[in-house]
Amino acid sequence: MEIDVPNFKKMELKHLVMDYNGTLACDGVLVSGVKEVLKNLSKHLQIHIVTADTYGEVEATFAQEQYQVKVLPQENQAQEKLNYIRGLHTQNCVCIGNGRNDRLMLQEAELSLAVLLEEGLSVETLEHADILFNGIIPALKLFENPLRIKATLRS
Repeated sequence: MEIDVPNFKKMELKHLVMDYNGTLACDGVLVSGVKEVLKNLSKHLQIHIVTADTYGEVEATFAQEQYQVKVLPQENQAQEKLNYIRGLHTQNCVCIGNGRNDRLMLQEAELSLAVLLEEGLSVETLEHADILFNGIIPALKLFENPLRIKATLRS
C-alpha cells in the first residue's frame, strides 16, 4: 500500500502491527466489527498482533485467521514491540496502539495511530502518534480511504 502525503512523506506500507488489549479489544473481548475490517485489510497489509495478552484471549480469538500473533513476556514489552517491528523493517510498518508499552513502536513506525477506548491512552504513546482515533474501527477504516491520511497529515 503506497501513500504519498505532500510535505510529510511517501510511505510504502506492508505490515499492520497492533496491540490487542485497549486497541483491538476491551477487557479481553474483541471490539465488534474488528474481524470483518481486518479480513478486508489483510488483502493489502500483513496483519500482526503483538501483545502482553493480559486476559489470555488473543490466540483463541484469532485461531482461525492467518495473522501473526505474538504474545510477549511481562518484562520489557515496549522494547520487545520495537524489536518486532524492526524485524519487519520499520519503514514498512503502520502501528496502532494505546498503552505505554506501545510508545516505542509508535515512535519508530512509518505511520503511527493511537486509539482511545475504555482502557484509556497513555500520554507518552499519544506523543508518538501521527493520528489519534476515538476507536479501532475508524482507525482501521482509514485504509479503506487513504485520502483521509493525506487530508490529515499534509502541510
